[in-house]
Amino acid sequence: MKKEYDFSKGERGKFHNPDGELNLPIYLDREIADFVQKLSVEKKIDRSQVVNKLLRKDMEIIKL
Repeated sequence: MKKEYDFSKGERGKFHNPDGELNLPIYLDREIADFVQKLSVEKKIDRSQVVNKLLRKDMEIIKL
């Protein structure tokens, strides 16, 4: 690294997107990841779809 950098021509907030969405990675325990993987193969759907369906079902249960 240089000792100093010249930011005199820099533009503050140039890449800021206030409407941008941030999708954070979610890490599953091994047992759950294996279950989701197995289910996705059996149902022939994406793992993300499996997780979303499971979470939606939990949301329905919690709303009772």
